[in-house]
This record gives sequence, C-alpha cells and structure tokens, in this order.
Amino acid sequence: MAIREFQLKIDEEKRLNDIVQALNASVRRKIMTLLSYSSYSIADLAKMLKLPISTVSFHINILRKAGFISVTVKHNTRGNAKIISRQIDSLAVGFIVENRQSENKHFSMDIPIGSFTDAQIEAGCGMASTQGIIIADDTPGVFFSPERYEAQILWFSKGYIEYRVPNYMLKDKQVNSVMFSMELCSEAPNYRNEWESDITFWVNGTEVATYLSPGDFGGRHGRLNPEWWSDFSTQYGMMKSLKITPECVFLDETPVSTQNIRKLKLQDGDYITLRIGIKKDAKHQGGMNLFGERFGDFSQGLVYSVDYN
Repeated sequence: MAIREFQLKIDEEKRLNDIVQALNASVRRKIMTLLSYSSYSIADLAKMLKLPISTVSFHINILRKAGFISVTVKHNTRGNAKIISRQIDSLAVGFIVENRQSENKHFSMDIPIGSFTDAQIEAGCGMASTQGIIIADDTPGVFFSPERYEAQILWFSKGYIEYRVPNYMLKDKQVNSVMFSMELCSEAPNYRNEWESDITFWVNGTEVATYLSPGDFGGRHGRLNPEWWSDFSTQYGMMKSLKITPECVFLDETPVSTQNIRKLKLQDGDYITLRIGIKKDAKHQGGMNLFGERFGDFSQGLVYSVDYN
C-alpha cells in the first residue's frame, strides 16, 4: 500500500493550525495510534480508551478537520455506526518557502448569531445570552428585539433566519472559495440525542444544501456553556461548513450542488445573503439550534471567510 503522506510548507498557516490542534492532546494521539491497527467505530474507541462516547466524538471532529481520519456510516442490525479510519501515514513540513507571484490571501469575519437581518419564526423558539434567556421563551417577536444582538444561542422548531454579509472583499478578485462555518444541531423539547432535522441553506435566495442533523445533543454540559444553563437543555452541536467554489458547493468536504460563485452572483451587489432554516415540506421537521462563540463546544459563532488571489 502506498504511504499516505501530508506534505506542508511552514507558511500554510490554516492547515498547520488544524494539525497542531489535532496533535496537541494525548487522547487524539492515542486515537491515531489505535487507528494504525484497524478501523473502529466511535463506540469501540470509547471502550478502548475508557471514555464517554461524547468525549471521543469531540476529539474525532478535531482529527477529521485536520484531515487525519475519515468517517463513514456502516449499516448494521442495530442501526448505523460511524466507522473511523486513518487517512495519514506520515507528516512532512518544509521550511523552505518558494516565492509566489500570486499568493493566496484569506479574509475572515465573525458574524454575531443575533445579527440576522430577517427571520420567520414560529413558537417553540428562543434566544439566550451568557446572562440568561433573552426576554421570554416561545415568543417569535423577541427575534426582532434589539437584545437579539446579545444572543449566544438561538433555537426554533420551524422557520428560518437570514444574514447579510458584505462582499466588498470579493470585488475585482479571483475568488477561490467563500465559506460559512457554524456549530448547530436539531431542536427538541429539552434535548434528544436522536432527533433528526433537515436544516437547509440558501445563498442569495437559491437553495444550495441540506444537512441532516442527527440530534439535539445533551447529556453533559457544553464546554462553553454558562453555569446557569440547565443540564436538561440543549448543550452542544456539530461544526458544519458550507463552502462555495468556482466549481460547486461543498457541505463539509462533500460536493452537494452544482451552484457556484458565478451562478450565485457572490461578487455582485453589496452583500451576500445566507438563510438557514427548516423547509415547510422538509421530511424531518426537527428544528435547529445555532451556537455563538460562548455556548456549545466550539469557541466560534457564524464565521464568514474568503480565499482569493
């Protein structure tokens, strides 16, 4: 079998940051060691490491982001199992950087989750800051209050929210990708780890992807959640990314649409709209939670980033 080697240059900051994060915890290094022998389910890894499945899942997400592992779903008599396989055999970092006439550049912007510009929400909804519930639960009108800008978590069972983000950094540029990343999950009463929801994304009014969220996650306190947040409520989500390139749209690393930068007119006008919500005819009407940088497991809210020349 050919050796699968990662070759990086010392100036590839983003990839190196992901790799350093993946390697800087002994648990993740132990997982990579175990995967050198075979592929395992998350439950198998949790048993061998004597850790909760939720903890192992957290570390698996970081390793996957770095590109060290792949996750595939295997169907069996008990349902579906996520099988984890190693995707790297060696890592090489080059310290000699070539001069590049057209060096890639990167722009990134944090979008507060409460800064949405439009919303259509039905009861079974709410928002909270780090200090407490914003005004009241199950009151759609709260989503139009000035206090929404303080939100660090928001949830609804039906409807959508929409953001406008500037596109001045795309003007007269060769744009390689536009990406939105966020932590989200389904929305159930209290929480239910198995509660599927079809969460759909629209860009500039065009539907581009639907993510089947497997659940509304709880059972242990979210890593960043304030102490006052109830243990019986939603606790954390999963990191998801929507990337638009000149060729297509990716949900995480999977191409999901033939829409692209040109078709979606991302370089036209003054802004890009991103809508996130539950379609009225969705098969799984399981709502959604969206996390800010001080709720859930990941210290980011909605992040908008652009790679260009």
